[in-house]
Amino acid sequence: MSVSKDIIKQCLISKQREVDEAVIVNRPVDFEENGNYVIVGVRHTGKSYLLYQRVQQLKAKGMGWDEILFVDFEDERLAEFQTEDFESLLEAHLELYGKKPVVFLDEVQNILYWDKFVRRLADAKYRVYVTGSNAKMLSKEVATTLGGRFFIYDAYPYSFKEYLTAQQVELKEHWEYDTIQRSEVKRYLNEYFYYGGLPEILLFKNKRAMLSSLYQKIYLGDICARNNIKNDRVMNILIKKMAESVKQPLSYNRLKNVIAATGSTISVPTTIDYVGYAADSWLVLPMENEVGKLAEKELQKKYYFIDNGLLNLFLMNAETSLLENIVAVELCRRYGKENVYYLNSEKEIDFIVPEEKLAIQVSYSIKDEATRNREVSPLVKFVKTHQDWKCLLITYDEEGIEDGISVTPVWKWLLL
Repeated sequence: MSVSKDIIKQCLISKQREVDEAVIVNRPVDFEENGNYVIVGVRHTGKSYLLYQRVQQLKAKGMGWDEILFVDFEDERLAEFQTEDFESLLEAHLELYGKKPVVFLDEVQNILYWDKFVRRLADAKYRVYVTGSNAKMLSKEVATTLGGRFFIYDAYPYSFKEYLTAQQVELKEHWEYDTIQRSEVKRYLNEYFYYGGLPEILLFKNKRAMLSSLYQKIYLGDICARNNIKNDRVMNILIKKMAESVKQPLSYNRLKNVIAATGSTISVPTTIDYVGYAADSWLVLPMENEVGKLAEKELQKKYYFIDNGLLNLFLMNAETSLLENIVAVELCRRYGKENVYYLNSEKEIDFIVPEEKLAIQVSYSIKDEATRNREVSPLVKFVKTHQDWKCLLITYDEEGIEDGISVTPVWKWLLL
């Protein structure tokens, strides 16, 4: 059953009011003026609000709703929407305004052949912005289907800067020297540290319950249902082990043995597939050893979680893991997940970003002398052979210089 154009027009007009009235946290996305975009990311990471942001940007430049078509496929009035109705979208807008629009399609993944429609729009020189659930719109699949015509934008949870903005915290000049404002920043860091930066979570008092519910949607929907996993218990054990080992390289064979120890049989190839499913859903971010051989890079990866709140669901005494995870995600956000590595050779360093000539070690505290020596020593050795690199030790709340290495608290580093 098709949807009438009158219903489509109602949906278009009501969405205009919603977008106009939306209060959003502007995120640092530099959209190409003539680019087409598919926005992907973990559930509830704010993909729809990135579309709202782009619409508001275009309107600020003088464009009106007569030149913008925005449709939300989560609208229950479009529940019967079929492939053949895509053309009715364009006709409905043309009947209302008589102009060729910039097209925004939110949560389009459930409509069969959506990709063929947006590809046709791009070929016809429409500008198109698309979001969809990662259960059905994986980055690699979109790249294959729409390659060359669309930019694929990876949406992350809020950075700490964005988190403070969402909490209506405005940092003054030299705020780090203001006792009151520095204390306020640290208070919000504590919340961000344990509950993460997924925008929707900010609205709830019982954040852990909401995170648990969200994890179940990712785990059962985006991972198990999408990939037809019959034994979801095995998948859950694997994810839990990745969480517990977030700071250490983890081999597929090691994961297989852990699962076997719980009484379930799984092969290495199946383990590889399961890890891939977790990465495809954006629950985890795999990270390679920069100097490893090709086989080692594939077989010995670290796995960080896309959000501290989701990681914290699995851990007890989680501070050291959460600190390293928050740094990992911020580095991937700043420089792209394909450009961030760990270094495990003669010198073991938590993170390096070769393109930026940046090496980072992470330690919750270096007050203990043995810990300080263990964490600082690799950077001291590294800088001797990489004198043009910036080497940094990030702690939770300690600052200074150790053997020529800059020590920075995470709250300050996140706001650089």
